[in-house]
Amino acid sequence: MKRICSLLLLYILAAVLLLPALVTVLCGNFRKTPPQEAKALYRTADLAPLDSELEEYVMGVVAAEMPAAFPEEALKAQAVAARTYELRQMRAAGSDAVLYDVGQAYCSPAEQKQKWGENYEGYAAKVRKAVRETAGEIMVYEGEPILAAFHAQSGGKTEDAAYVWNSAVPYLKSVDSHEDQDAPNNEVTLSLSAETILQKLSAYGKTGRTAASLDIKIVERTAAGYVAEVTAGELRLTGRQMREALGLRSANFTVKREGDSFSFTTRGYGHGAGMSQYGASFLAEKGLDYHEILRHYYTGIDFEKIA
Repeated sequence: MKRICSLLLLYILAAVLLLPALVTVLCGNFRKTPPQEAKALYRTADLAPLDSELEEYVMGVVAAEMPAAFPEEALKAQAVAARTYELRQMRAAGSDAVLYDVGQAYCSPAEQKQKWGENYEGYAAKVRKAVRETAGEIMVYEGEPILAAFHAQSGGKTEDAAYVWNSAVPYLKSVDSHEDQDAPNNEVTLSLSAETILQKLSAYGKTGRTAASLDIKIVERTAAGYVAEVTAGELRLTGRQMREALGLRSANFTVKREGDSFSFTTRGYGHGAGMSQYGASFLAEKGLDYHEILRHYYTGIDFEKIA
């Protein structure tokens, strides 16, 4: 009787200990192959050459201008913006050939391999897919390719082109981009000595001040928060001029004197007009597609396919 009880106890213990493992095996958690969602999202076919030199150029621009880790819909938005900008420049120059030095960064295949390293195939396939799925698509306003300006990130609102280039552009209006405030390094502080500032501003005229007496005051801001007018002693400048002279990340800044130096705190990165790249990424993460993203940043535009 004791022997039977002992055997029964062993069977019970074995069942308690081994049953969970058996269920795990049957449910597949011990599979040697990874689950489907963990497999590569991009196929070798995505690395195939694109249909034209223009599309290959767009691929190189997107690779250079936007992080490949961004969502696909943001990469598609960048592809359409890059293609539109390039086509506008080609038409302005009366050229049927692709122009490689028109104000957009470009990354050749060799440079892409160097930039992405061991991630090259995955990132290259991802960007090529975004370019291929938007092939030939451009933005137009009243039937003409738009000036598809873009920048890295705003200070919370994009800037009206009238304050950036002193000329109003109907589709480059200030729009909300508050998600940009969560972008990396959206707020950055730069300290410059008064002597350095005097030297850098001398190209615009005389301040009428010594380094010890120099004062910098923000006179006016735009509705988007960028500096419209600023004074440095007797010198009056636009926020853009101050940004370019001092190498600030944006014209959306505050300034205060600290001893012999001035501390500039900027918000955003770039001129602020058109599409915010980080803003596009945030909107894509919220579920907007590339058409919705582009319509948000470029007011009143339409889309066309080029031959």
